[in-house]
Amino acid sequence: MARSAKIARRSFLIGSALVAGGLAFGYWRFVTPGPNPLRVGLGPDQATLNPYVILAPGGVTVIAPRAAMGQGAQSALAMLLAEEMDLDWETLRVIHGPPSDVYYNGAATAEALPFAPTDHSLLARGAREAGQVAAKFLGLQLTGGSSSIPDGFDKMRRAGAAARAVLLQAAARRTGLQPEVLKTAGSAVILPDGTRLRYVDLIPEARSIAPPQDPPLKPREAWRLIGRRVLRKGIEARSTGTERYGIDMVLPGMVFATVRRNPHLGAGVRRLDMSKAAAARGVHKVMPVRGGYAVVADNTWRAFQAADLVQVDWAPATYPADSAAMFAEVAGSFTEARRDSRLKDEGDVEAALSAPGAEVIEAEYRAPYLAHAPLEPMNATAWLRDGALTIWAGCQVPLYAASAAARAAGIPADRVSLHVLPMGGSFGRRLEDDFIAQAAEVAAAMPGVPVKMTWSREEDMTHDFCRPLAMARGRGRVGRGRIEALDLAIAAPSTTASQMGRLGLPSMGPDTAIVAGAWDQPLAIEALRITGYRVPEMAPVSSWRSVGASVNGFFHEGFIDELLQAAGADPLQARLRMITDAPSRKVLEAVGEMSSWGAPLPAGWGRGLAFTLSFGVPVAEVVDVEQTDQGLSIRRAFVAADLGVVVDPVTTQSQMQGGLIWGLGHAMGAEITFARGAIEQRNFDSYPFLRISQCPEIHTRALEVGDRVHGIGEPCVPPAAPALAAAIFRATGKRLREMPFSRQVDFA
Repeated sequence: MARSAKIARRSFLIGSALVAGGLAFGYWRFVTPGPNPLRVGLGPDQATLNPYVILAPGGVTVIAPRAAMGQGAQSALAMLLAEEMDLDWETLRVIHGPPSDVYYNGAATAEALPFAPTDHSLLARGAREAGQVAAKFLGLQLTGGSSSIPDGFDKMRRAGAAARAVLLQAAARRTGLQPEVLKTAGSAVILPDGTRLRYVDLIPEARSIAPPQDPPLKPREAWRLIGRRVLRKGIEARSTGTERYGIDMVLPGMVFATVRRNPHLGAGVRRLDMSKAAAARGVHKVMPVRGGYAVVADNTWRAFQAADLVQVDWAPATYPADSAAMFAEVAGSFTEARRDSRLKDEGDVEAALSAPGAEVIEAEYRAPYLAHAPLEPMNATAWLRDGALTIWAGCQVPLYAASAAARAAGIPADRVSLHVLPMGGSFGRRLEDDFIAQAAEVAAAMPGVPVKMTWSREEDMTHDFCRPLAMARGRGRVGRGRIEALDLAIAAPSTTASQMGRLGLPSMGPDTAIVAGAWDQPLAIEALRITGYRVPEMAPVSSWRSVGASVNGFFHEGFIDELLQAAGADPLQARLRMITDAPSRKVLEAVGEMSSWGAPLPAGWGRGLAFTLSFGVPVAEVVDVEQTDQGLSIRRAFVAADLGVVVDPVTTQSQMQGGLIWGLGHAMGAEITFARGAIEQRNFDSYPFLRISQCPEIHTRALEVGDRVHGIGEPCVPPAAPALAAAIFRATGKRLREMPFSRQVDFA
């Protein structure tokens, strides 16, 4: 099908969806500011200038309405607002704030659209704007998709600038001076004679001044915080062990619960005998819950111990019983009936691969299920009093979690208050609300008593919503030192359908996550086709750090490396010839310079390069490995990425390093396998990850050449596995096409 015809059809489908959803009719509602949720419970000596700022006698509080999972998003968002408001960085306080659709995340919808990040056409821009509208109407207050900074870059700066304008007006009212002669710095208005009026002292005047809707923003040359190395908010508490996570929650009279569910995910209970557990020491209550049972005791350990005493007959799994059968289902999905998308189809692939004398290179790649496995297991504290439910928990989708809690407790949604706490990791796991609903269900059975519900590590590992398993089949042809044809087919269950189904949201059209990190790469190949096949859902799956690109980076770049090797081409120079996107070219050039690409390596070493564009961010990585008597050792790694604007250099560097480590560690040894319908890995001893002694020396470089602002939490994950695989091939001659690599090679 011609490219123009495909675009026209896509335009019609998107336009129809918008009209059917009422978005075109309701656009005026999108541009109308929502009510300020901070006005509820505001003290008489306090003022809120907009949904992102509270003034109180004790100082200024900034609402950064994205989850604190260790990724530094709250601090970076606060930096954007503080820049425009001229706040004293040392004294301002940062909190998550209440759940509210005012804090919708419009940038989070971009990854689901069938437009590549490099597509700047009118149609693509219109679709992204429509996604913003949809996110507001859906109340999509979400942390994920590396979208916090792209979504907040303008919002937070405008909020800060609007608050500053109000305070200048307040100072003008108090002094009789014109706002134009006043300045701001360090959370104060500065009068012409140097007198400082603290922002918090201007609360009486500021309370009655409406903020401007479109305040002017500082030019980049005037920035004093953005792009500077400052101490990240919250890092001291996290570094000293004084941070209060959900699992640390303590309330007077609290009881402690745990939940056990059917290890056959999604299945129910045939029979429960809770008598032994109910008679155990310290146990207050044993009760059935959806899919399993809960034990409430006077401490968490006793709840864990009593839970082992329950005799239960679990219903069987409805999906294939073991990993071999699951992969067979994936392998059987490469059929026209299960074709989900073909978002890239350029040139005549079949003609190129069947041309006389053409030597076709074929390969099959595999990736396993993977767990999120955050250090802090799932937990939530719930307290039902006088028909109202209060919840304290780490959560990435607070509005949906509050709704799930209301349903579980059998109360109206407006009777639920959710306090979002810092999290000891998530990697996508806390996009789910199952554990919050469980806490609410138990609390509803014990009204008036606060209940802290905590999963055991084993429950957390065996009841994860994993990253999907997947397979890819590649066919290609090379000639004249380059790739002439590439046909890549990818089969995986739909993360989007599984996850949206649990949230009660529709999942329409193709799932771009199945082919993300493959179809949207800015490469010029004469005959190029990327096809996605949807595997029927087996075990429920969910978003995992970098989602579909986490496997497709390996599939796509792994096969690209095979073809370039067959063509006798240099991996860096060949990619530079193929690349069609200027920022992507820059990151490849940067990583080549950083790693001294082309320089000789010591004997026994191998070097691999990979590139992936995901979440709008082009990332190139080089990995060096060495063969030793103890096994393969990863010696050095180089990472270059383009973010458009680097808001927080310290956090950016940490996320670049962390993404690489995450990708390397899972590629090396991690997998989730099934036997008899249940997950086999129960703790970290059976789910190996990169150890400190295995971590390479890491060099990073963040570029600012693109025309849009991007996040960096996920994009450095996808290139790690293929770069490592390419390095291992050059060191050992072994071509790795299946993760984890430890199935085929030994690591030191």
